[in-house]
Amino acid sequence: MTGVAHSLYPDQDRTLAKPNYSYEKRQKELAKERKKQEKLQRKANKPEGGAADAQTLEDAPAEPSAGEAENSLPPEGT
Repeated sequence: MTGVAHSLYPDQDRTLAKPNYSYEKRQKELAKERKKQEKLQRKANKPEGGAADAQTLEDAPAEPSAGEAENSLPPEGT
C-alpha cells in the first residue's frame, strides 16, 4: 500500500450537497408577493367609505346587559 486512504465508494464525491439559498430566497419573495397581491385584492373588494363598519356598530348593543355589567365590576371586599 502506498498510504493513500481509499473510500468504499471511490466514484462518490465526498462533499455534502450545498443548500440552494437563491432558490429559497426566490420562493420567499414569491410568497411575499402573493400575500401582497391578496391583500390588495381584499382592499379592492372591500366596500368604500367604511359602510361595513357603520353596520357592525349598529348591530352591536350600545350598553352592556345587566349580567355583563355585574361581571365587569371588581369583587367586593378588596
